[in-house]
Amino acid sequence: MGNHFTCMAKKEARDNHGSRSKRMGRSQRKLLAEEELLHRQALSMALQQHQLSQRFDGSMSRRIGSTSSRRRNLSDPFSNGKQVPDFLENIKLKKFVLVHGEGFGAWCWYKTIASLEEAGLVPIAIDLTGSGIDLADTNSVTTLTEYSKPLISYLENLPEDEQVILVGHSSGGACVSYALEHFPKKISKAIFLCATMVSDGQRPFDVFAEELGSAERFMQESQFLIYGNGTDKPPTAFMFEKQQMKGLYFNQSPTKDVALAMVSMRPIPLGPIMEKLSLSPEKYGTGRRFFIQTLDDRALSPDVQEKLVRENPPERVFKIKGSDHCPFFSKPQSLHKMLLEIAQIP
Repeated sequence: MGNHFTCMAKKEARDNHGSRSKRMGRSQRKLLAEEELLHRQALSMALQQHQLSQRFDGSMSRRIGSTSSRRRNLSDPFSNGKQVPDFLENIKLKKFVLVHGEGFGAWCWYKTIASLEEAGLVPIAIDLTGSGIDLADTNSVTTLTEYSKPLISYLENLPEDEQVILVGHSSGGACVSYALEHFPKKISKAIFLCATMVSDGQRPFDVFAEELGSAERFMQESQFLIYGNGTDKPPTAFMFEKQQMKGLYFNQSPTKDVALAMVSMRPIPLGPIMEKLSLSPEKYGTGRRFFIQTLDDRALSPDVQEKLVRENPPERVFKIKGSDHCPFFSKPQSLHKMLLEIAQIP
């Protein structure tokens, strides 16, 4: 910066530039400090959740949502104090229900929760059964009905005249499809985020067949399988090794978020992703579906995502350039803006 000052022709220009630089420096430092705080809080939460899961028995599902009235000033244009009121007028439904993908939990949405709250919206992140801090044993989760129970319970308790926007990531898309089949009138829009937007009679696992091989071969040969009921019984779950997870899911994600995921991810129950969905045109078919593609995705390649939207066309398709399979980590601002754009669609 000092070299830049000496190159200025006039003292006035030098002073003006210095003033602007100081302001920018303070603003940038503030944003970095806020991001660092978010990371520390999320990591602390994940570690606490892990400790709780080791300490207690039973079943518990926690929803993480808009529980604080505190608001921070972020650099995103949607959180500008003058723009938010006008912007919110275009969004009739302000409640977003965030559904994580395989191995993840509500914790993975921490950046999305913060940005949606800043925009004046109400995000709610749900732990599916055996995920996040839900204390159910992953090996005991054998059906999509069991796996989706926290989401279904939430929708069941929603007033009849109230609707929400569902967002499902990765295999969480199957849970969103299941919810659409059972509660089509309570779901205003369903957003599939690089997700398993399967057709009737299709298994969520089939979407990943290009990367993992056929379901039959995977069940027989995969080194990542977990035999919760003994090796003489069928496998109950699977979990990738850390290096595989980093390569598949986090090839563009910040190091701190990858570290958070490494201490937070849990085994993936096999039953729910091997189950064929029954989706009817009268219920599921009436839902408004939107798909967000991630273009640097190694877990669900862009070609596979294109195939999904071609075979089961949604209302609209959005694309995030430079994002891996976890845009809530790698491209949080791009994801935020797309969610708000979809929410505004009449």
